[in-house]
Amino acid sequence: MSRITLLLLFAALFASFADDSDAAHRPNIIVIMADDMGFSDIGCYGGEIQTPVLDGLAANGVRFSQFYNTGRCCPTRAALLSGLYSHQAGVGHMMNPRQGELARGYAGDLNRNCVTMAEQLKPAGYRTYGVGKWHVAVDIKPEGPKHNWPLQRGFDRFYGTITGAGSFFDPGTLTRGNEAISPFSDPEYKPDQYYYTDAISDHAVRFISDHHQQDGDKPFFMYLMYTCAHWPMHALEKDIAKYKGKYDAGYKAARDARVAKLKKLGFLSDDWDVTPQVGSWDNVEHKEWEARCMEVYAAMIDNMDQGIGRVMESLKATGQYDNTLVMYFQDNGGCAEGVGRRENMQRPDKPTLKPIAVDALRQDVIPRQNRAGIPTLKGPNIMPGPEDTYIAYGQSWANVSNTPFREYKHWVHEGGIATPLIAHWPAGISKAQHGKLESQPAHLIDIMATCVDLGKATHPKTLNEHDIHPLEGVSLAPAFNGKSLNRKNPIFFEHEGNRAVRDGKWKLVAKGARGKWELYDMESDRTEMHDLSEKEPERLKTMIGQWEAWAKRAFVLPWPWDQKAKYSKKKSFKLQQGAELAGNRMPNTGRKAVSIEAQITKPGQGVIVAQGGVTHGFAVLVDRKGQINVALRHGGKLNTYPVTAAPTSAYSISVNFGQSKDLVVAIDGKQVLKTETLGTMRQTPLDSFTVGFDSNDPVGKYERTFKFSGEIKQLNLKLK
Repeated sequence: MSRITLLLLFAALFASFADDSDAAHRPNIIVIMADDMGFSDIGCYGGEIQTPVLDGLAANGVRFSQFYNTGRCCPTRAALLSGLYSHQAGVGHMMNPRQGELARGYAGDLNRNCVTMAEQLKPAGYRTYGVGKWHVAVDIKPEGPKHNWPLQRGFDRFYGTITGAGSFFDPGTLTRGNEAISPFSDPEYKPDQYYYTDAISDHAVRFISDHHQQDGDKPFFMYLMYTCAHWPMHALEKDIAKYKGKYDAGYKAARDARVAKLKKLGFLSDDWDVTPQVGSWDNVEHKEWEARCMEVYAAMIDNMDQGIGRVMESLKATGQYDNTLVMYFQDNGGCAEGVGRRENMQRPDKPTLKPIAVDALRQDVIPRQNRAGIPTLKGPNIMPGPEDTYIAYGQSWANVSNTPFREYKHWVHEGGIATPLIAHWPAGISKAQHGKLESQPAHLIDIMATCVDLGKATHPKTLNEHDIHPLEGVSLAPAFNGKSLNRKNPIFFEHEGNRAVRDGKWKLVAKGARGKWELYDMESDRTEMHDLSEKEPERLKTMIGQWEAWAKRAFVLPWPWDQKAKYSKKKSFKLQQGAELAGNRMPNTGRKAVSIEAQITKPGQGVIVAQGGVTHGFAVLVDRKGQINVALRHGGKLNTYPVTAAPTSAYSISVNFGQSKDLVVAIDGKQVLKTETLGTMRQTPLDSFTVGFDSNDPVGKYERTFKFSGEIKQLNLKLK
């Protein structure tokens, strides 16, 4: 054997040992994200809710005081998974595909110009595990397509839900690997009582244990996504009991206690004005019900913390605790949505609907009933918590969750986007840093960059013939030990026309597509109470320019910046079933008299026509009982007008509103309804105009999309 050959063999052998050693030193990485929780909910960030495990991780790690998400569930997940701004990953809004010029930023489906954390770390030698809420795929049906499901986006194993919300006792779209399952006929997981938060925690523990036994020589990455504490308020009675009476004193008492604790912990300066309280406890009619909402919310978070504790114990039991980086954060601020709070229902004595088989696969976000046949119960006559209820905790408690900040989920003032970030890594974070607060601003886009850095991965320029966007974030690793992040670019935000820029100590922010830009000095006014836009005109102009340049390059535009130029100038439209008009093709219905005529050649149920969502909009539909309804939203307030039973043979329907305050509906030329409304919509909705389905957040009380099951020959729209 030649000397050169021997040298090459020794070199190869040395390289293999170096690789093994390197793998042993690279940390396991667990990213844990909670859902719809406010900045001050957990104990170590000012809350009264019992979170001893998270508090312990914070005491032996680092807490970031200025960490940001995107303000909404889908965009946050897209940004987290990809290391890009959500629009660059195709998820600028929700899972509702847009067409034409909007498709790049609002495809409603994680695109192929990004790689996920799993796709990034797997080639670097990591095993990859996903548990919990996915919510970045438009296709959720068991039969597929599944090109954007976890196993197709780099994960070795997955247990969780593909869609974004649902019952905690019987979640829709529950999936193991690539197979949809029922929680009650799953041979691999048979708890005494199924509760989704427990199931997420238990599967995380199982994956860690299995990894140690089967692939212990490799590092692992775990994407651990809880649905806690997204509506509905569902919790186990044993956890709810801990908080009985805790919130009987109401919103202000809870909020005042948080303010005092935030100041003590160092998150809230005495120099900052605290934002106003929302809601008066004295005016609450159903105090016991309202307090119970928050008791259940607290119990949900308590249960999640217990589960995270079991995950930490599994790391210790398998000898992986010290070299595992755990990062905990939340997907958006507390949620002010009023799901299930307005109905006037009573609990029935017995089931009133046909039971659902235990092995049936559920797809619903808001189920019509439970498996026993009890209708889904809502409203202040129903105490939240049990599996047959579906209730949100409401705006006033969300204001408490977001203490001390303004606004909520959806918006990009601090209440919508500020989240805790706890980083815990015994082998990688100096004990000198334990318990400290890190004040450098950071964002979800930095998590991927951190994983690439610590996992010694290489971010690809292309993958499977697709160009891959460069990462937008910076590694947080220096900040774990008190060093500068050396961030060169500002941090940007956009969701539903809400916009912001964070550049150093300055923040530019606007509420709504037409909202005025506001400017805040975050060192002296983190609570955004003193707008400096008039005092700092040059800085205002510079930062507006920064946002506009980013919005163009990151595919935010053309929605919804320049609204006047955005809409179609046409006054008359002839459309077919399945049509979706977005961007500059969309009818400009704001402050217009609207006249709709549809020719129904085959009767069915579903949306005939819709435009808008939770703020402004209208929809004409046939509900599940065969009743024609018109739904009109003005400034978030929904009014539903029952019309008549839909004909059982072909018919034409005309709907007119906005000419005066009257809504007029005719079937086959005969007037069947004339009633007073609030008149024209004050502005054109941001969501598409659609025929035969609703493309986005429902205008009325019906499920997403709610496609019309019959046939619409033609729909005519006229504006005046």
